[in-house]
Parts: sequence; C-alpha cells; structure tokens
Amino acid sequence: MSTSFLIQNAWIIDPVKKKEFEGDLLIESGKLSAIDVPGKIPQTKAEKIINAQGIWLMPGLIDVHVHLREPGFERKETIETGTLAAVAGGFTSVACMANTDPVNDTAAITAFIRKRSKETGKCKVFPIGAVTKGLRGEILAELEGMVKEGAIALSDDGMPVMNSLVMRRAMEKAKSLGITVISHAEDANLVAGGVMNEGILSRELGLKGNPAASEEIMVAREIALSRLTKCAVHIAHISTREGIEHVKRAKEAGLQVTAEATPHHLMFNEQEMRAKNTNFKMAPPLRSDEDVQALREALASGLVDMIATDHAPHGVNDKNVDFEKAANGIVGLQTAVPSTLKLVFDGIVSKTRWVESLTTAPAKMIGQKIGTLTIGGDADITLISPNKKWNLRAEDIQSKSANSPFIGKEFQGKIFATIVQGKMVYQNV
Repeated sequence: MSTSFLIQNAWIIDPVKKKEFEGDLLIESGKLSAIDVPGKIPQTKAEKIINAQGIWLMPGLIDVHVHLREPGFERKETIETGTLAAVAGGFTSVACMANTDPVNDTAAITAFIRKRSKETGKCKVFPIGAVTKGLRGEILAELEGMVKEGAIALSDDGMPVMNSLVMRRAMEKAKSLGITVISHAEDANLVAGGVMNEGILSRELGLKGNPAASEEIMVAREIALSRLTKCAVHIAHISTREGIEHVKRAKEAGLQVTAEATPHHLMFNEQEMRAKNTNFKMAPPLRSDEDVQALREALASGLVDMIATDHAPHGVNDKNVDFEKAANGIVGLQTAVPSTLKLVFDGIVSKTRWVESLTTAPAKMIGQKIGTLTIGGDADITLISPNKKWNLRAEDIQSKSANSPFIGKEFQGKIFATIVQGKMVYQNV
C-alpha cells in the first residue's frame, strides 16, 4: 500500500470535537497528517487518492470485548482469523479476553498473545489478563506481571468471580496498577444452569430461566467494591433495566463505573427463544423487550458508555446440539456496525453518540490513546458506506466460526475501508 494517500470528500465525524463536516484527510508514513475542507490539501502530497464522496469517515473503531481463542481453541478462532473479522467489521483495535487454554493468567501467556498478534494480527490487539488463576475465582492471577507484559485490564469474563473478598483484593491490586477490572456480572448460584431469561416465556417454553436478579446482584456488588477500593470497574454485556439503574446511581455518586452493551442485547429480545435456535443462546441471555428499551435509552444518553461485541466463536459441534447443552455466545465483529446503525437511522441514538460509543469511550476505559482523529497520531480510520444495503451470508464471515443469528438479515450500512496505522487492511470491493 502507498506510504501516503489522500481521502477526499468524506463526511468526517469527530467524536472528540463533536463535529461533522465534509473534508479531506491526508495520511503520511502511517500517521494522520492533515484534515481540512475539500480541496485545501494539495493532491501532490499523496501517492494515492481515494474518492470518499458519500462515505462516513471516523476514528478507527475499538472493541473491548472479544474472544480470539488463541492459544488453545484454534479450531474455533485464531488471532489471525479473529482480526480478519475485526477489520472486515471496521475495527482497528480489539481487546481479547483471558479464557484461552492455557488461561491468560501469567505474564508468559500475555507475552505469547502479544507476539502472535504482531506476527499474524491484522489490527491492534490488547490482551486482557485473568483476575484469578485458571478463572477458578480462588487465587489471584499474576496480575502485576501480566500488566507489565501489556495486559490493559483484568477479567474472568465467562466465569463470575463469586468470592467477594477475592474480587476486593483484585480491585485493590488493579487500583495500584492503574487499570480497570471488567466484571462478568452474573451470580452463578442464581443462574443455576439457566439458559434464557426467566419469566413467563421461559416457563411456556420449558427452558430453565436465568433471572434478571442474577445480574442486578452482581452489578450492585461490583459497585460496592468499587466504592470501597476506589478501583475503576467496567460492567461487561449489561442486559437488564435493574443493572442499568445501579450503574446510574454509581455514576451520580462519582464512582469510576462504566458499562457496555452488545449489539445482540440491543437488537434482539427473549422472543427469539421461541425457535430454540442455539445461535441466540448467550450469557447473559436475551432479556425482555422492556430491558432492551432501557438499554437503548441508556446507550443514547451515555449512561451505558460503549458498544462491545462479546465476539465468541464456536464450532458447529458446539452449537448443533440441544439448546440446553449448546455453548453460549455468537460471533459479532462483522455485524456490530450495520446492526447498531439501525439505532441511528431510527433516531434512537445520535450519530455522534454512536461513534463515541465505538471509539473514544472504549479507548478511555482501556487507557489507550486511540480512537481519535489526532494530527500526528496513528492513522487508524474506519470508513462506512451508510446507504449500502446488503444481506449477511455465512460465507461472508471471516471468522473461523459462523455462529451468528444475523445470517440472512438485511442491513443498511457497510464497511467501505479499514485503515490501521496508515495501512489499508480491508477494502470493500
């Protein structure tokens, strides 16, 4: 790819300045060199020119919640295939969870992930270290070593840390290291094998329920521990109105509490369970329509800070079983943009707030100077064709796995190009 190129006539969305305007952008030697109104940047400065008329240009998107599966579960995903899906979905940075095999609970595994990311990754990869050894919730992992090796947050995502004293000690250590603890906020004892939202529908379908209270209790606990330790806490995949209310009170009290919503919790509700399609099985489960509406309102207001995919690849054998036995999770990197753009087109979330939720907000949570259009900074750029209509096919998915409930769905909005450090890593042709 050219060492310098000029993107002309794009609709530029700057979430920091909260401005939108038509303009040109120059990239030189991997850095963002200039932004100006159309025609002001001389074409002679660029080796390649891209006409982006009608295209939205924004900082590179960031996903703080992905499962890349490497090491240990390469049959489901690798760092290479996961980041291929990421750039096809417009993401220039991803943060990967620790539930690998072996678990990322030591500096050595963190170093391995960073090394493999440099060798095969198509975008920036930030490892998240485990809170406890083996994700067992008993003994703290090698927290300081992992952070020194590049871990940018701590989480036992997928396995709630049920012991409050263990979580307190983890938060105290994380506070001293200046990083955030990410909580999988479900009370495992209350979940008790529940596979869908508990309520009238779960009883009608004969499926064991996972009550909203399982999330409400753990969100409240994490907030209490954040107040006690002064540690920053992030609530992963929040899904309930009650959980959101706890976050609201925590923010009003000035606590360092943030939350994310997944595209699937924003776009689907528990009624999808009627077909017992295992691609709709996840933890936390799809909730009631009232929960979905509360989640959308919270995202629009900024109460829920960001969108994150919880990209969780699983093979056919993991999903093609009875609903109760199927693995939790879906792939989501390539569908996050077009699915949640519907909230913008429907007037539920403003365009600037939507961009902010995928750029500046996640960057702040993981403590990285990315997600902005800063002159002299890395040229991480996402370009979107907002009017492009298309249907997702299984063969379009770049991930090793295709466990997506969005297959066959019609979308409006498609990634036009993804640029990482000045390199065109994906272009829709």
